[in-house]
Amino acid sequence: MKRIVFCGVGALGSNAVVLCRNLEAQLVLVDFDRVESKNCLSQAFVKPSVGKNKAEALKLQLANFWGVKAESFGVRVEETNVATLCGNADLVVDAFDNAKSRRTLSTWARAADKPLVHAAVSADGTFGLVRWDERFVADEEGAPGQATCEGGEHLPLIALVSSTLARTVQDFVAKGTKRDAMIALSGVTVTAE
Repeated sequence: MKRIVFCGVGALGSNAVVLCRNLEAQLVLVDFDRVESKNCLSQAFVKPSVGKNKAEALKLQLANFWGVKAESFGVRVEETNVATLCGNADLVVDAFDNAKSRRTLSTWARAADKPLVHAAVSADGTFGLVRWDERFVADEEGAPGQATCEGGEHLPLIALVSSTLARTVQDFVAKGTKRDAMIALSGVTVTAE
């Protein structure tokens, strides 16, 4: 059974995880953050999740689906624990919302020769991307910790990027395909295979 580690289960990660529930895989959820009520607008959380750790809350929700195997780690991914969290993964998924965490994953995955796919939405919500690590460079943030897509403002684009990410994960698990895509509200464009 494949082991897929989702790092960051906020807007993009939580929705992609739900869309990957059909996979015969162990879904591993990693996020240190807690669910806030505003998260329920754009993330795959429900009212009883508010106040809980995001990784644990999503694992509890997945338990309502038949046959989904998930585990959770409510910790921040750091240089000191990334190998422990991701070392036995068949695929690592970056759905973080900050450049520092993206760089930590990328640096480790390249050294460990581990497949890593990134997903992101632009700060202004005009486009998103799904890109494999060998073609990815993390953009700098305007300000550390700047507000992202928490309030549901970009929900249609978040849904498109999450869906594209889920399909990318599914295709990699099934066929080893590594497809990049640019996403806008007008559609999804494959940029590399």
